[in-house]
Order: sequence, then structure tokens, then C-alpha cells
Amino acid sequence: MPDITRVLVIDDHPLFRRGVCQLLELESGYAVVGEAASGQEGIARARELDPDLILLDLNMKGMNGLETLRTMRDHEIDARIIILTVSNAPEDLIAAIRAGSDGYILKDNDPADMLSLIGNVMKGQNAISPELTSLLATALRQESVVDSRNAANLTERETAILKCLAVGKSNKLIARELDIMESTVKVHIRNLLKKLKFRSRVEAAVWAVANQIH
Repeated sequence: MPDITRVLVIDDHPLFRRGVCQLLELESGYAVVGEAASGQEGIARARELDPDLILLDLNMKGMNGLETLRTMRDHEIDARIIILTVSNAPEDLIAAIRAGSDGYILKDNDPADMLSLIGNVMKGQNAISPELTSLLATALRQESVVDSRNAANLTERETAILKCLAVGKSNKLIARELDIMESTVKVHIRNLLKKLKFRSRVEAAVWAVANQIH
């Protein structure tokens, strides 16, 4: 976790956006480097500022949060991206994770809990509002495509890395534990996601826990 986490906040509600910025500014270790009121503006600001963390609203007018998230990942913006939303619908949660989000936090969470979850993401752990975790696991188990996935197709090294993802370890921690380069970890993660047909490491981690691969 960097000494100072540089944050970009993207939300089309000025009052909530300002509240999130003020919450972070009161915490040591965070610096809000930018704000944006739309998806298009957020993408431009992300490319300009190269933040460590992006807090992204899901339901925005025009370009919504999912479209913004997918575009950012397509442009290889590698900041940690957390969805902040009022939606507790499993389909929104799954869509966000598959689009490449690192976390999904409900806006009505207690501020202290929100900060704790944000901190988890910056430590390389998964951050999903606790009340949604079981919903996600259930939804993934109910999909037929999940049943067709088989971790036996993974190499021994990929399986070891999947187990590390399941307990929320960052690439740096995985590299240290397995005594390999961090760049090698990234290659293995990309390969295992492709084999298991996942689009994000968080989705893979939740699936691994649901299938007791940890």
C-alpha cells in the first residue's frame, strides 16, 4: 500500500461526491487528486492523473458506471477501481466484478466501514459489502457456466495462485510467498482467468471460495 493513496472520485451527485472527498481528506494516507461528474470526464481525468484508486458511481446519467469501468480497463487504466452504489442487486454486483472492479461498496454503509473496505482493496484484498458476499456466491453457483468450470485444468502454479487470490492476497504478496517475480504472477493470473473464463480476479476469488478452493 503506497504511503499516500491518490484518489479520483467519479459521481454525478455533487453532494455525495463532496462528502466522499471530505471523508477521505480527513483520513491520513489518502489524497483526493481529482473529481469528475460523468463517465467521460472520469476517463479523461483517470488518464491524466494516473490515480492509485478510483471510486466510481454505478448509476450515472449518460455513460454509466459499468460502461465507464469497461472503457477504463480497455484503456489499461490499472488503478484499483471500487464501485460505490445504492444497488444491492446481485446482477449489478456480478456485472461490476466481471467488468473488472476491485470492490463493490454500498453507499449506505457506515463511513468507518466504507473506509475499512477501501483500505482492504489497497492492501490487495477483496472489498465487497459483507451483506452482498453471500448473494454473489449464490448467484455464481446458480449459473450453469460456473458448473462447467474445472480447476483441474489449471497448472500446479496457477492453482496455488488461485488459492492466494481466494484469501485476498495482492500480486506482491503472492510473488513473495511463491518466490517468483511479480510480473510472472500477472502472467499466471491472466492465464488462469482465461482458462476459467473469468474477467476479473475478484470474480475468480469468489468462485474459488464458493467451490472451497482455498
